[in-house]
Amino acid sequence: MPGFGSFLLLSAAVFFGAFVSGLAGFAFSAVAGAILLHMLQPLEAVPLMMACSVGVQATNLWALRDSIRWKESLVLIVGGLLGVPLALWLLHNADARVFQQVFGITIAIYAAYMLFKPALGSLQPMNRSRTAIVGFGGGLIGGLTAMPGALPTIWCELHGLPKTEQRGLVQPFIAAIQIASLAVMLARQDLSSKVIIDLALSVPALFAGTALGILAFRKVNDALFRKIILGILLVSGLLLVV
Repeated sequence: MPGFGSFLLLSAAVFFGAFVSGLAGFAFSAVAGAILLHMLQPLEAVPLMMACSVGVQATNLWALRDSIRWKESLVLIVGGLLGVPLALWLLHNADARVFQQVFGITIAIYAAYMLFKPALGSLQPMNRSRTAIVGFGGGLIGGLTAMPGALPTIWCELHGLPKTEQRGLVQPFIAAIQIASLAVMLARQDLSSKVIIDLALSVPALFAGTALGILAFRKVNDALFRKIILGILLVSGLLLVV
């Protein structure tokens, strides 16, 4: 059982991660991980962030249920599920920190560039095979960073999708990848009792942050939402580097 100071840090990390994820649809782990990865070992922090993210995504799916694009998201999900086992193998057998830093630099550069250029118009319809590849990349990245939504979000941004359609496509993908990653960890008995305890302690902050984030999402327009998404990608990338 953590001390009171550790509990406050845990709650703050989860609350701010949940708020950002409720608002933007992703980046729980980038925000929460800035604190949690300094408090916990990666094999404790990553599954905790995945479990919390599942809670956020379940709430998001319910709140945005009329906008969810299940059929289109399935292409992303299938690709992502293929990437999860490889990611979890790399988590145990390779230097995941190097991957996190390279990925962080990449999305930070992308976000900084896009923030200073005009928004893209709607491009050609999404190609299924390329979307599946993006899903595979998201699954791979998600298993290593607990942040599977970054790559599909960039894919949606490149195609000029409005905020509601973007959330409807990415939200089911994130939930499916986080659940699959947790299932593999459970099957391999990688989850410690400390993760379960920390998850239970996080529940109030998790749902308070998510509710406020969803409320904020409903108040912003598409132009502001795009800036928020790119800003979060920029900060998320930088947090993965430090």
